[in-house]
Amino acid sequence: EGGIVDLRTGLGSLFPGEYRVTSPPTLIGNRVVVGAMVADGQRIDAAGGVVRGFDARSGELRWSWDPVPPDEDQTNTGAAIGPYRAGTPNAWSIFSADPERDLVFVPTGNASPDFYGGLRRGLDYYSSSVVALRGETGELVWHFQTVHRDVWDYDVASQPSLIDVRHGGVVRPAVAQATKMGHVFLLDRVSGVPLFPIEERPVPGSDVDGEERSKTQPFPTHPPPLHPPSFSAEDAFGLTPWDRAACRERIASLRYQGIFTPPSLRGSIQYPGVSGGANWGGMAFDPERRIAVVNQSRVANVMTLVPRESAASVKPDPPLRSLFPQRGAPYALQQEVLLSPLGIPCNPPPWGTLTGVDLDSGRVLWEVPLGTPRDRAPFPFWFDWGVPNLGGAIATGSGLVFIGATLDNYLRAFDIDNGREVWKARLPAGGQATPMTYRVGESSRQFVVIAAGGHGGMGTTPGDSLVAFALP
Repeated sequence: EGGIVDLRTGLGSLFPGEYRVTSPPTLIGNRVVVGAMVADGQRIDAAGGVVRGFDARSGELRWSWDPVPPDEDQTNTGAAIGPYRAGTPNAWSIFSADPERDLVFVPTGNASPDFYGGLRRGLDYYSSSVVALRGETGELVWHFQTVHRDVWDYDVASQPSLIDVRHGGVVRPAVAQATKMGHVFLLDRVSGVPLFPIEERPVPGSDVDGEERSKTQPFPTHPPPLHPPSFSAEDAFGLTPWDRAACRERIASLRYQGIFTPPSLRGSIQYPGVSGGANWGGMAFDPERRIAVVNQSRVANVMTLVPRESAASVKPDPPLRSLFPQRGAPYALQQEVLLSPLGIPCNPPPWGTLTGVDLDSGRVLWEVPLGTPRDRAPFPFWFDWGVPNLGGAIATGSGLVFIGATLDNYLRAFDIDNGREVWKARLPAGGQATPMTYRVGESSRQFVVIAAGGHGGMGTTPGDSLVAFALP
């Protein structure tokens, strides 16, 4: 109407700010495909995560894919609008499209509520997955789940990367999906079948009444997991013996049995944390050198289930301590960053990394810290410890990797062959974005440009600049 499509149509009653579009639409053929973000952990009957395809010329709805279990009707091709099922996994991150095969690849989030699975009734069938849909009709082609019965908010935050991978001497069109767990899954682009073995490994069970847990989780073997699998109280970090001892004591008091330790009433360590591993922005890939570059955050969280009757007494302190009410569930959830009394992560550095991986062999080629505590810590504590980061990298034909993403307001360039930092430049605000590169003609200079807008949740410097750098 008047050039506007109201995406709230068919979703039922919405809370203010609950439903937001956080990524650009994806164009494939004559379709504009769009999902949306539904606020985490608010209620069990949150707005559904429907994905819709609109006519690019008229704006008319052509199809909708409702991520309900497979025994229910999912795809509606035509003009019917809702009602869409409440509580289904949303799709807030960036989609990818393969126009030649008429496929759009959707990374999905969690079913509601995010941190308790006892009331989902099968609605998490497509959660934390890569879903391939037919661009023209919205028909489900395949899906691959990266986390079963996700109660960690390990949703698929990175854009699926459409690349070619050599497998068995043959170059195969693939989808490379990096995740918050530091896993990279390599899937056949047409069928969704893993190109290399995926192991279902036992994981800790829940000690919470009513929780439904998967006994195993999928682990890739090629490449192997890129995030450290665990840490212990003996690994506790601190600038002084005092704060290291405080971290050691806190770690020992919490439940922790490695990755996929579920939230608990006593408090559980989540490592990688909810913003850990590879997040929004995704990985970069150099098709000539066959190297993928993945930036990760490595900071632990504490996840504590709070009985409903006690939730009102919890005092959040965002962004380091948050309370998710999970209305309608027997538990709220308190989420906090595991920090020392000095405000430093209790797990050992690096707290942010950049990793180069040969995807043909699965071998890790190099790994370097990404970023420094500058802009967070006073001089002279600007060590190369790496810092949490958010934003993707790009790889150029000359063998450079450009990335912002860090807490210290720099755009950096790295040598893709060995990970050596070769250049950096200060930005006027946080570079929590993915840079791009271009030339306006074959004889003109090459530019690299990044949006320096900052990030409220990360606390980086806010701004509204586009900053461009050029070769001589």
